[in-house]
Amino acid sequence: MAIATINPATGELLKTFEPLSDAEIAAKLDLAQQAFDSYRKTSFESRSLWLQKAADILEQEKSEFAKLMTLEMGKPYKAALGEAEKCAQVCRYYAENAAGFLADTQVLTDASHSFVRYQPMGVILAVMPWNFPFWQVFRFAAPALMAGNVGLLKHASNVPQCALAIETIIQRAGFLSGVFQTLLIGAAKVADLIADDRVKAATLTGSEPAGASLAAAAGKHIKKTVLELGGSDPFIVLESADLETAVSFATTARMLNNGQSCIAAKRFIVVEAIADKFEKLILEKFAALKVGDPMEPDTDLGPLATPHLLNELDHQVQTAVKSGAKVLTGGHRLSHRPGNFYEPTIITDIPPGSPTEQEEFFGPVALFFRVPDIDVAIKVANATPFGLGASAWTTNEQERDRLIEEIEAGAVFINGMVKSDPRMPFGGIKRSGYGRELSIEGLKEFVNVKTVWVK
Repeated sequence: MAIATINPATGELLKTFEPLSDAEIAAKLDLAQQAFDSYRKTSFESRSLWLQKAADILEQEKSEFAKLMTLEMGKPYKAALGEAEKCAQVCRYYAENAAGFLADTQVLTDASHSFVRYQPMGVILAVMPWNFPFWQVFRFAAPALMAGNVGLLKHASNVPQCALAIETIIQRAGFLSGVFQTLLIGAAKVADLIADDRVKAATLTGSEPAGASLAAAAGKHIKKTVLELGGSDPFIVLESADLETAVSFATTARMLNNGQSCIAAKRFIVVEAIADKFEKLILEKFAALKVGDPMEPDTDLGPLATPHLLNELDHQVQTAVKSGAKVLTGGHRLSHRPGNFYEPTIITDIPPGSPTEQEEFFGPVALFFRVPDIDVAIKVANATPFGLGASAWTTNEQERDRLIEEIEAGAVFINGMVKSDPRMPFGGIKRSGYGRELSIEGLKEFVNVKTVWVK
């Protein structure tokens, strides 16, 4: 794939970039290692000041960063503003809390003095996706840099200007030269980076094949990885739920980021007693969505990021229909306008055992399942290879406790939509990946947990 900015709302090629040569990559690796040798000795106070400055830049210039995100991958501008603000929040969270999280932990043993010390690992490679082009990077960079590591970013090839802008923000904030560098390279170069002795670990957010490839390369060299991969999150609605509120959140959760989010609600699982009413209300909500120019402030749904994604999503929908599924609304690309637009779509009557049940739909397509009770709801929720997040709606305490305990996912939200929060760990199980980002757990993924024993 070429490294280029192509406006997904128009298909216009705006800017191309020459990938780094092998010599340029080698020079950046040298600089990263040199930076780590100095940066690891800096104080938490200095790192905190720099990260707070990065937060200031993000807040003060959020409109420009938001325009860049919308231009490169098509998310609604109002959502892009929120993304820039959230990046500032994660910077402030770690600037304020990392020192305490990484303080020596005293342990009583037979030693005179014994404790656990947390030390940085070194150069960490981050392979990041296009769908949240700022947030995905900053939720890695903020804890990694506060821990004393340095970062190399291999961003998605369709958001190169976002990648370069992030590097510039960190430089402007005052971090030492080489502490965070963007590598404009293709995916084929990732294995060589993993093999390099200077790279100590890697994190990837993206597809299952990309995650498997990275994990295999890292395993060959016995290097740690954190993977956040796909999801087919259930959105369970039981009879006791506040139905209108649930429907409103269901619409938002499915259409988040033009439907291109790992933690979007992709499968609506509704008990039969209220399924007709849910269907009526959700169809009204979908019909009211404004599809159009993502730069316009009142746009609800913009384009998919690339023509490939549009074609893949449409193929999935048409395959579902051929297998016997029914389209309640939508089901087609918008051919009357340029760009990668797809109609808000709901599919139901999905044949049991068909591929549609197991796949992730990365776009504005929801799957609707009617179930008789909570037992079947939980069974359907768990009947996928994924286990990232789940949203469930009930006012019954016993139902709530069962949903929390029995749903197979890295996160369960009761009466709310799944979201990431710097204060809470984020990640999945099964084929949704392993390891955690955010919170204290995310901070400690890329540190040496050193046992110290003194007599």
